[in-house]
Amino acid sequence: MSQKFLMSQEPLMLQERPKPHHGRACLHTIVAVLATVLMMPSVNADAVTEWNRKAGQLVLEARLTPPAANRMFAMAHTAIYVASNAISRRYPTAGVVIPATNSASQDAAIAAAGHAVMLRLMPAQQAAIDATYQTTLASISAEAGRDDGVAIGDEAADAVLAQRLDDGANLGELYRPYTVAGTYVPTSLPAALQWPLRKPWLMAHAALFRPGPPPSLTSETWAADFNEVKLYGSKNSTRRSAEQTDIARFWEATLPSVYHGLVQSVANQPGRDVTQNARLFAAVSQAMDDALIAAFDAKYFYNFWRPITAIRNADLDGNNSTDRDASWIPFIETPMHPEYPCAHCVVAAAVATVLKAEIGSGPMPVLTTSSYTANGASRSWPEPDAFMLEVQNARVYDGVHFRSSTKAGTAMGKQIGELAVAKWLRAAR
Repeated sequence: MSQKFLMSQEPLMLQERPKPHHGRACLHTIVAVLATVLMMPSVNADAVTEWNRKAGQLVLEARLTPPAANRMFAMAHTAIYVASNAISRRYPTAGVVIPATNSASQDAAIAAAGHAVMLRLMPAQQAAIDATYQTTLASISAEAGRDDGVAIGDEAADAVLAQRLDDGANLGELYRPYTVAGTYVPTSLPAALQWPLRKPWLMAHAALFRPGPPPSLTSETWAADFNEVKLYGSKNSTRRSAEQTDIARFWEATLPSVYHGLVQSVANQPGRDVTQNARLFAAVSQAMDDALIAAFDAKYFYNFWRPITAIRNADLDGNNSTDRDASWIPFIETPMHPEYPCAHCVVAAAVATVLKAEIGSGPMPVLTTSSYTANGASRSWPEPDAFMLEVQNARVYDGVHFRSSTKAGTAMGKQIGELAVAKWLRAAR
């Protein structure tokens, strides 16, 4: 890892401030929009999908960063699967064995598992988490196995939390800004510096799928990447169409809820049961968490510059096919971490790979989700590859990624998704 990015002993605060470009008023608007979208009833929703939807709202209100949010969902959905499967005994144990009887309430077990994990990782949201939990339990009678279900859910959560609380997320950071004595440099902290040191769920180690380096700055590929994002990704681009701008704004959203809507499109199909959906969400959530572990490993290893830096310093890249624009600004605020590879693309490809395997040769549902950065607007795709490609394009239209980075990220995500499929889906068929 570059000497510019050092780790510290300060604890990671999971409840982080909102991204600077949103602002307080905008954040309240986003929370309101997402609350409306996430709380809308779903025709075939079960306890797992309902919990997922409500948790998405609470995560946004808690202002978790995407890395912390993905970690929380992976832990919670794993605990939910363990609890649900302990009762139904439909699939393998996933390494955690919880004694249970089939008379226990699966809905109560799911609620208890999700409640316990969220409460541990978002303690400041206790009032809202408890209220959601108590609303669920109030609809389950003691005769329906509520108390046994709660005990199973709590035990599943304790087991998963014990396995994962020392996974490296709390190592903290000791970022040393690169400067010379007395000279000011921007002081915003880079995101998730400790993520490359985390224990993955699926990969043997964080660098398992680390891609080769980004294109040479003197290459034709670099020039093509540079000029594409310069034209299509600038804040006031005249080349980006209205549809492309809508796509860019939609995929500015990076919290798990924008992907979980796609998973719900599959989970809500007729004929599925609650343990099957618990397994699907566990597979997707673990893949998404590993996707960010892998992405940040590669990002801090290569430490590659973002478009705004490259375009404003194009006179330094040694390529006659790139021209400097001293005032170029991207369409969205540039994330506070290195460019290569595209993390959004790693996540999208991991999700798409799991969904394709889950759907298999069965009927392909229309995949739909909503975006809290697009005023709650919804978009739909006929199959997983379509949204995966759209994410690649969106990050170029956003002005924060180069095309080669989106392709490298997609390739990584497919490999991580295949690990999730092997662990969760193929092994259980």
